[in-house]
Amino acid sequence: MFEARLLIRVASSILLLAVVALATANANNFSFSTDRMTTVLAKGKEHTILSGNAKITNGDTVITANQIELYGPSFRYANCTGDVKVVDKKRGITLTAQKLYYDRTEDLSRVEGYAEMQDTKNELVVKGGFLENRGKEDVTIVQIGVRILKIADKQQMVCRSEFARYNRKTDNLVLSGTPVVYWKGDEYHASQISIDLKTDEISLEGEVSGTITSEGGNGPTSSGSGASATSNSTSSAGSPSQTSPATSGSTGTTATGTADSGSTAGAAGTSGAPGTTNTGNPSGSSSTSSTGTSP
Repeated sequence: MFEARLLIRVASSILLLAVVALATANANNFSFSTDRMTTVLAKGKEHTILSGNAKITNGDTVITANQIELYGPSFRYANCTGDVKVVDKKRGITLTAQKLYYDRTEDLSRVEGYAEMQDTKNELVVKGGFLENRGKEDVTIVQIGVRILKIADKQQMVCRSEFARYNRKTDNLVLSGTPVVYWKGDEYHASQISIDLKTDEISLEGEVSGTITSEGGNGPTSSGSGASATSNSTSSAGSPSQTSPATSGSTGTTATGTADSGSTAGAAGTSGAPGTTNTGNPSGSSSTSSTGTSP
């Protein structure tokens, strides 16, 4: 008899806790659903586990997973495991992973392990071994084997690095950690590469190099305009803050390089003079040349 009463009291406490927490959460436009729910009442370890078709909704964000553990005041925190999918309808973002931590008050989601994010607004696909999406700042941080694919000018831009910061407010993508960008048959390397996702302008900073293979390609420029480079050429940085301009006709790539004092600035190709070679040879330094051919 005593055991029966105890079980009834425990069951009633669990139900009351769930109802109160859900009512509080609903006041903040939060809801959840699942096949099974387990609530732990141990002091200091209070949490609720949703198992089987687990789903939580926080405003415009919907998270589904095989299991979701809710804890903290008003179910603020969530640990999601197994086939996790996050859909943010307002931002046009879909995130998939196997494990995800979510702070619904800060609108922050974090994945430690492989993650893939699709951004329909900028036609962007982001992959990496660590991803943190900061909703309030509208910034995504990606680390470890970063791979980013973007459709630009009806062609695929491929970016690789070890670290990336994507700011959706400014439509700016910054790559570092041995970054490289492949676009329209051209290849760009630098210590840091920034991409304006609105204009597709690529800016290179530090230890700049690149291979221009496409006619009318986007060779390194100082102002985003100049003559097109059609040769297989490599641009190299010279003295500190040296800018290496391409020949006229190319658009959208700024190159700023920093190198040792023993090297010279890469010379620019000359518009209207096929096969022209410009060689810079300051006193006491080795020479470097590059050739640009205007169409």
